[in-house]
Amino acid sequence: MSIFLLQVGRAVPENAWDLVWGGTLPTKIVLIVLASFSLTSWVIIFWKWRQFRSVRQHGDQFLEAVERSRGLEDAYRAVLTLPDSPYCRVFRQGMNFFSELQPTGLKASVPEEGLSLTQLEVLRLVMEKEEAEERDDMAIGLTWLAVIGSVSPLLGLMGTVIGVMNAFLGIVVTGSTNIGAVAPGVAEALVTTVAGLAVAIPAVIFYNFFVARLNLFLGELEGFSSEFIGDLAREGQV
Repeated sequence: MSIFLLQVGRAVPENAWDLVWGGTLPTKIVLIVLASFSLTSWVIIFWKWRQFRSVRQHGDQFLEAVERSRGLEDAYRAVLTLPDSPYCRVFRQGMNFFSELQPTGLKASVPEEGLSLTQLEVLRLVMEKEEAEERDDMAIGLTWLAVIGSVSPLLGLMGTVIGVMNAFLGIVVTGSTNIGAVAPGVAEALVTTVAGLAVAIPAVIFYNFFVARLNLFLGELEGFSSEFIGDLAREGQV
């Protein structure tokens, strides 16, 4: 109980910083945890921003190289010169698996018998597996943004409840109901709520932004895989 009575006899705070630096131990602990959450979320935000921007640039280079190519074999040679990216890895995975099924399929002057329905379905599954791995790699860190965005307001609310308890216990000890005795404790309690919202709002905004970018990225990979199967069909390999 002594922790909750620390505010009795303290100097009246004059601004928000006084509330932070002169807060009780529970309030300071909550604020320290929220500060660590905020730092973590902004590190993740800047990391994922750069990652998605890099993938977008590599995707544009990949699509440009593929569009300039005159066939899958020509596209494969062009892709080998590009920086490594999820698009290149999915394409190489599909080409490598196809080459295992048809070692001379793209190089033969007379195309071999096309892939069977079973082989085509296995090829599709192989590319879907690579897509899932790329999606999981791009999603790393987003779970933490979701956790921070949902937990921070609750943690701030817990600090507020503790602060309000502290304020009312102070009233009981001093026996005074004067607003000047109650207001500092209530104001200190609300600091953690403000801090929790300040941490949660950017985390939630960027989490939803990155999830939308992730869905767009996955849609592009799935569309490319379908186009790859279509190119095989146009070249008589299916």
